[in-house]
Amino acid sequence: MTQAWQEIATFFERVWAILLSFQPKDALDILFVAAIIYGLIRLMRETRSVQLLKGLFFVLLAWGVIKALHMNASETIFRNVIDNFALLLLLLFQPEIRSLFERVGVSSLKLLPQKSANSRAVQEAAIGQVCAACAELSQDRIGALLVFEQETMLGEIIKTGTPVEAKVTRQLISNIFYPKAPLHDGAVVVRRGKLEAAGCILPLTQNADLDTALGTRHRAALGITEQSDALAVVVSEETGGISLAQKGSLRRELCPTALETALKEAMLAPEAVKRAVGFFRQHLPGVGNADTAEEDENAKK
Repeated sequence: MTQAWQEIATFFERVWAILLSFQPKDALDILFVAAIIYGLIRLMRETRSVQLLKGLFFVLLAWGVIKALHMNASETIFRNVIDNFALLLLLLFQPEIRSLFERVGVSSLKLLPQKSANSRAVQEAAIGQVCAACAELSQDRIGALLVFEQETMLGEIIKTGTPVEAKVTRQLISNIFYPKAPLHDGAVVVRRGKLEAAGCILPLTQNADLDTALGTRHRAALGITEQSDALAVVVSEETGGISLAQKGSLRRELCPTALETALKEAMLAPEAVKRAVGFFRQHLPGVGNADTAEEDENAKK
């Protein structure tokens, strides 16, 4: 019993010694490491990293079994893999690492002065014109795909299309997506309230659990929002339904008014309002516009 008390006393003496030597820079160091760990956990939760980590766990488990049973041939192969483990991680997690650096860049940009009132008015007008065009296209069942660039620059995507650099108008959008128009198959990219390019090619989503009823436009919309903070609006050619893709999730069967509200919330509202709206939509599915009651059922399809 005496030995146990001595061990406890020794432990508290060490803790007290650490506290006495604690400096402000140590607190900053702890906060920095905690922020990195928190960011990595959030990143893994929002991507396929969890599945990849499970796969790596089973590989390491197999390595342990091979070592224990002295399986020479398998051990040689696995040793070569383990020796290049860092390179393997870079290859497996390349999209996640790129996304992490993009988010850091976006966070840095948010420290810069906010957009002017004139820029806000231009974007608001562009949103109104896009929603009006989507209403017409939906009624005529003409497919369309429009992407709103935000903080993540989409220069590589814009290069795949035809430069337009025009004011966003309902008539221009309708003409671009007219079935016999040469640019109707691609996506339109809207940058800072202006129609930057048309006929752009987007990356398709890698999500294998999507509803099989979703076509290429919807998969492309999800793909670009998985790789950036862009927003993508889709008009279905088959049903005329209007959908909004954001952060790899799809909100379907929106009316033009609900679409306009959602776009303004995502693009023009302050960050605090965006976070509050996202929280209520996630935890209180019944809260929100009556026209978007089916959003939560379709968000993960």
